[in-house]
Amino acid sequence: MTTSRLPNPQQLVPALAEVGGALFKAVGNGAVPQTTVSLVQLRAGQIVGSAYLTTLHTGNLRRAGESEERITAVASWRDAPHFTDAERAALALVDAVLTPAAHGERVPDELYAQAAEHYDETALTTLALVIGQVNFFVPLALIGRPVPGAAPAEQWRPAAAR
Repeated sequence: MTTSRLPNPQQLVPALAEVGGALFKAVGNGAVPQTTVSLVQLRAGQIVGSAYLTTLHTGNLRRAGESEERITAVASWRDAPHFTDAERAALALVDAVLTPAAHGERVPDELYAQAAEHYDETALTTLALVIGQVNFFVPLALIGRPVPGAAPAEQWRPAAAR
């Protein structure tokens, strides 16, 4: 079994709990359906290659009652018939923001207009925050390497403490 490299970051930097809590409160403002938030979080975890974040958000979607077809299809959402147009716009945004563009803007006007058809300014800002929230935790997940799928108390227990 893989072990974490670092203990829980909130134990090392207690203010992180307040900052993290504020981010969760901000993205949970109701402007974007929670299912869409979770789909975006899962896609972001996949793009950045974090097993911990991917496992975490997959579990969140399962607990929320999402089908295995939809959860599994997030990795290839463009070719899957399981998503609404609004969800597709949100997934396109996360792909654009987190995937380097060969040339041109990462979020071109056409993509913004497509998303704006489904989301008002508050919701677009919330989607940006969701993407940023995942990116906020990416360095901790990649450097600390918490154990994917382990119980919360075990996720951040370093090998030396087991």
